Amino acid sequence: MSLLVVGLSHRSAPVSVLERAALSADARDKLLQDTVAAEPAAEATVLATCNRIELYADVDKFHAGVAELSTLLAQHSGVGLEELTPYLYVHYEDRAVHHLFSVACGLDSMVVGEGQILGQIKNSLAVAQDLHTAGRLLNDLFQQALRVGKRAHSETGIDRAGQSLVTFGLEQLAVGTEVGAWADGKKALVIGAGSMSSLAAATLARAGVAEIVVANRTYERAERLAQILTEGAETHVAARAVPMDAVPFELTRADVAVSCTGATGLVLTAEAVAAAAEGRTGQPAADTGATAVKPEAPLPTADAGDTCPLDLSAVQGATGFSVMGEAAVAGMDAATLEQHAAWVAGGAVDRREAARRTPEAGKEADAELISALAATAASAGRIPEHRKPEPVAEIPRQAPALFLLDLAMPRDIDAAVHRLAGVRLVDIESLAEASADAPMAADVDQVRRIVSDEVAAFGAAQRAAHITPTVVALRTMAADVMASEIARLDGRLPGLDERQRGEIRQAVHRVVDKLLHAPTVRVKQLAAEPGGAGYADALRTLFDLDPETVASVSRADHDSENTGKNRGPE
Repeated sequence: MSLLVVGLSHRSAPVSVLERAALSADARDKLLQDTVAAEPAAEATVLATCNRIELYADVDKFHAGVAELSTLLAQHSGVGLEELTPYLYVHYEDRAVHHLFSVACGLDSMVVGEGQILGQIKNSLAVAQDLHTAGRLLNDLFQQALRVGKRAHSETGIDRAGQSLVTFGLEQLAVGTEVGAWADGKKALVIGAGSMSSLAAATLARAGVAEIVVANRTYERAERLAQILTEGAETHVAARAVPMDAVPFELTRADVAVSCTGATGLVLTAEAVAAAAEGRTGQPAADTGATAVKPEAPLPTADAGDTCPLDLSAVQGATGFSVMGEAAVAGMDAATLEQHAAWVAGGAVDRREAARRTPEAGKEADAELISALAATAASAGRIPEHRKPEPVAEIPRQAPALFLLDLAMPRDIDAAVHRLAGVRLVDIESLAEASADAPMAADVDQVRRIVSDEVAAFGAAQRAAHITPTVVALRTMAADVMASEIARLDGRLPGLDERQRGEIRQAVHRVVDKLLHAPTVRVKQLAAEPGGAGYADALRTLFDLDPETVASVSRADHDSENTGKNRGPE
């Protein structure tokens, strides 16, 4: 059997695909059960986080395993196989071990070095153990991954290379301000009471927020989290729990809201956030006044006898376009068109030419011009512009008064919130973009060396363990031969006393042990090296070992592993 992993992550797939492929707890459990029921796989584990979905399995055929695992991922994620395939990656044997160890150390995380992934790996193994889908290989692999991750964090400064996803998200909300100074005195709303939401609440409490309100569908879990926050020795924050239906009101009081619920639909729509921003009852910690931005060039003015019919400031703020442009004049009636055309200096009406003409001729020409402009507007939907527009003044955006952090996958908060004035939203997608340029610490190289060493050690241990049943079977065969020969000797020499028989048995034991010691030790050493699996086959062939005897030893080891596996990972 061989280790295979098929998956997708923030490195291989856009957030939109990850969002659609996210697995619910029921879908994850069904995926595990269906995987071990499939022909190529003997055991399976799913690692599903906010930015990765990976299926690990012990398979007996590579190509069949890849096809089966890919199909099962597509079926249970709800994303078609043809659409999902371009984003999938595959790792096999030592490469699969290297991948998981890198994940456990935080090298493959969206924020390099974050330690939350260790808890997610531990949870993944616990789920597989509860469902009896994790056997000897995956138990060994995931528990070793936890040890490797802990070693990386304790022996290196990988924590300095990045922060937890929550801390990184808060830094993005703070926009260059130190998180503690930004959070000081703010009122926070945490939606959800799971591991990520609990981490967010604890981080906010340590950052110095004045109040934390926890909302959850199960009120008791929200109440428990609020109690932990209130009684925490490291923090001094007022915390209370509310039911989920209180979220709209609490959002009007909050300065910052973090959501991570695992819900399949949106928890906060753009309309709900807009209503909360408009109906805020608490004083925001940030200045919400917009600072006027002076235009690059002054807007044109008109004299008392030649006034433009438009409210320039209203048009400027509403459309974002130049008051000289087509957006300002589309849909005007003929009379307004006349006034606007006359107002635009150097435009279609030339006053000097009109002054040289008689009033009657001027009126006739103006009528023709107005008719032409109206016809153009009717057919083209706009007025053609024959002059370069004036520079557009930048429209000031209201400073954020409500900060939202969405750590859920699929998303809890409508992405349309990005467009709301006075609201700043940071979600998984924007975190991925921001972390792409994050500097890498020198400690990362040290962690990579740790991972490489641990992968080699794990591979050697697994290969050595692979030959153990063969060695046990060899020694069992030798013991049977020895017992048979001693029994035959007892029959031929009935006059021997017990002391003499004991000396003979002990001498035969020593001879067998000395003959087998060097070959068995050496074959374990050779089997631990890359490509050493063939030594077990050679040993079985040379000593004509019964395959069923070897298989029975393997089954006994597997049953012993299953008996103790529910103890859980270290």
